[in-house]
Amino acid sequence: MRSSLLLTSFATWLPHQKSNTSDDLLALAVQHPAFSPSWQVLRQLPVDRQMAIDRVIQMLEQVQPAGILCCGMAEMRTQMEIEVQAVCGDRVLQTLVNVADLSTRLQVTGISHDAGRFVCNDLYYGVLDYIRYCQLPIVSLFVHIPLLTPENIPGILSDFLTICQLIETPMLN
Repeated sequence: MRSSLLLTSFATWLPHQKSNTSDDLLALAVQHPAFSPSWQVLRQLPVDRQMAIDRVIQMLEQVQPAGILCCGMAEMRTQMEIEVQAVCGDRVLQTLVNVADLSTRLQVTGISHDAGRFVCNDLYYGVLDYIRYCQLPIVSLFVHIPLLTPENIPGILSDFLTICQLIETPMLN
C-alpha cells in the first residue's frame, strides 16, 4: 500500500535520557485527530548511522511514500527546527522543499542549516542522497525536536502536524 507520508523517530542514546523527544512527539501525533491513516511511522530507529539509514531506506522501498519527515532530538535547542541541509565531508545536500515558504505557515518552528554531526545529519544525508540517486518523487524533510514541556507541546505538535499535512501538497516542491 502506498503511503502518503513516512515519519521516523530515534531511540535514546545516552544513559540519562528516559525517552527521545522525536519519539515522544510521534507518540502524541499518532493519537491526534489530525493524524492521517495514510501516514506510516517508523519509531525508535537505532542511534547507529548505517542501521538507521538501512531501516529507513527499506521502509521507503516498502511503503513508497510521497514524503518523508525524519525527526531527531535536540536537547540543547529551544524550539523545533526544520533542517535545510545535511553534510557529508565537503558535500552538502539540501532539501528541495522551500523551507522559507513553509516556515511562514508555522507558529513556533525555526529554520536550521546545521543538522549536527551525529546520526541525525547522517540519516538526513542518507535519505536525501538515496532519493536523488534513485530519482524518486519523494519530498524529504528533517526536524529537530527540543525537550518537550507542558508549555511547548501544543505549539510544537500543531506545527508538526501542519508540516505533515503540507508535505502531502505540491506547494512544498
